[in-house]
Amino acid sequence: MNIKHSKYKNTGILFELLVRQITADTLNGNTSPALNIIKKYFVKGELSKELKLYETLTKKTNLSESYANTVLQTLLESSKKLNRTSLKKAKYNLINEIKKHYSLDEFFKTKVSHYKIYAAFYTLTEIENTQDTISPDQIITNKITLLEQLSASPIEENKVKEDVIQEFQTYDKDTRILTYRILLEKFNGKYSELYDSQKTILKEFINSVDSTPRLREFYNSQVNELKSTLQELSSKTSDKAIQIKLNEVTSLLKELDKKDAIKTDNLVDLLQYCELVEELKIANG
Repeated sequence: MNIKHSKYKNTGILFELLVRQITADTLNGNTSPALNIIKKYFVKGELSKELKLYETLTKKTNLSESYANTVLQTLLESSKKLNRTSLKKAKYNLINEIKKHYSLDEFFKTKVSHYKIYAAFYTLTEIENTQDTISPDQIITNKITLLEQLSASPIEENKVKEDVIQEFQTYDKDTRILTYRILLEKFNGKYSELYDSQKTILKEFINSVDSTPRLREFYNSQVNELKSTLQELSSKTSDKAIQIKLNEVTSLLKELDKKDAIKTDNLVDLLQYCELVEELKIANG
């Protein structure tokens, strides 16, 4: 037989969803019941002990194969020492507490970044604490998942950037807003020398990372605005050679069709055109 995973009983998933809920409530200007729920159930007791096991899985990486095996076996042994009766009761009460304040359907819609890892560990802990005969394939599959997590070797920087973008796209709206605000603060400090028009473009690209239609609409509006500004600046320039060049540059600005994807080159183009416009404005006084 196989053990069926339950997100309603997975301590790692429940805790992460509550943390996300605190973010959502805070951004909406509301007092968050999730904060009190965490204080009540995760500060001490069996849930707190089990949560530490889940957290270890996500914190320990790049281990040698033997060390990874030791860590996993230690975590599974520690899980067996927990009071299963108290743990079951605590989870039952926790779900009822969440249900009092939130819709469970909406609450569990939020994607969890370490879902696969949490699910694998939950399944193995259930296997360790059952007397039933479990399919060897299920045990092997879940152990491999966790050992790969613990012993993952460093990956290339470009791959890290891709993973960050992909993960950001999976965040719920409230988490994206909070992440964006943090990015914005760092961004304003790092790129303080950019023109305001360039900052606006970069901010929009960050904010619309998961909304292609909106980003395309923004890009096209910027293209039209830049065209208009360049034509105006061209008419005010007395140097014929510069006028010709400006007209050539303006002709290169093209709107994107509905089927066109937004690429990094599009961002770079807008930033360069903005810089050109700002320098022309300065040159023309």
